[in-house]
Amino acid sequence: MSGPRRTGIANLPLHHGKAPRWLFERMVPLAREITIAIVADYGPDEMLRRLSHPYWFQAFGCVLGFDWHSSGVTTTLCGAVKEGVKGLEQDLGLFVAGGKGKTSRKTPSEIEAWGEKLSLDPAPLVYASRMSAKVDSSAVQDGYQLYHHTFLFTAGGSWTVVQQGMNDANHYARRYHWLGETVTDFVNEPHSAILSQSTGQTLNLTAEESETARTTITGIATEEKPEKVLAELRRLKTLSLPARHQIYTSDLHPDSLKKIILSAYERQPEDFEHLLGLSGVGAKTIRALSLISELVHGVEPSYRDPARYSFAHGGKDGIPYPVDRKTYDTSIELLSTAINRTKLSQTDKQQAFSRLNRLRMG
Repeated sequence: MSGPRRTGIANLPLHHGKAPRWLFERMVPLAREITIAIVADYGPDEMLRRLSHPYWFQAFGCVLGFDWHSSGVTTTLCGAVKEGVKGLEQDLGLFVAGGKGKTSRKTPSEIEAWGEKLSLDPAPLVYASRMSAKVDSSAVQDGYQLYHHTFLFTAGGSWTVVQQGMNDANHYARRYHWLGETVTDFVNEPHSAILSQSTGQTLNLTAEESETARTTITGIATEEKPEKVLAELRRLKTLSLPARHQIYTSDLHPDSLKKIILSAYERQPEDFEHLLGLSGVGAKTIRALSLISELVHGVEPSYRDPARYSFAHGGKDGIPYPVDRKTYDTSIELLSTAINRTKLSQTDKQQAFSRLNRLRMG
């Protein structure tokens, strides 16, 4: 079976707390053995492809025993895999950096540390880590604040990102999956072939239809004098804007953006990706430039939410639509094969198979 090539986004109920110690201590060895079995049969690149697929990732979390649709499956599964492969990374050719909260900010240094040991140039991997986080926090403004970022990579330079954001207003978390081998452009449809449409209003500057807006925004930042840009922002704050999307002038403060806009103008980024990658350029800067692009220059960006997968809304009860059972069953079959090859006790295997059977019957 060929590996899944799709990446995407999953919406999950926001559950606070963490997995109990007794459960996590069992999840770690099971995650380790399944990872070893998959890498042994298919190679480390295939493990990245599996983890980049929301359905397979979800099935894996279920097999480990975590709540099938909880936001906690993301942080707990990534933590179990990272802990499970510890000490085996070079044997497997699979490396895990980052995690939840403060740990996520250590991702670049963890990648660089492995780069030294492997004689691997870490720069492209560090860039991929930072840009994927920048894209999902600033170029895709969907109301979810990132708090988890796990970066998995191989000695050959292949990579996958699993990151998650939270929205306290609607009590949901959103998980973002990236697969390096399918990313040809960080700011143009990096989440590809994503399925069922989610709801919500989102400023999506990664959409294909936002290409003109991306060019215009870069032009505003590099060609227009910073004083003119700030004057336009101040003028926009006095306008009555449409309420169709999540761009609010009340969130924009021209004076606080002055330093960043001046810095962008001085550094002259060559395109939107380079602009997005500049230090200090975040969601508010991009939102401000997008406003000018739309309301001053008449170039409207996309407000199409890129989210397609939804485990909170498309679930085992079939409401409002069923999970893609064919894909889910394929994931389960692969996990079943991997469990058969593990060195777990018969009891542990029986429990894992029991969870798989419950998924199959769900």
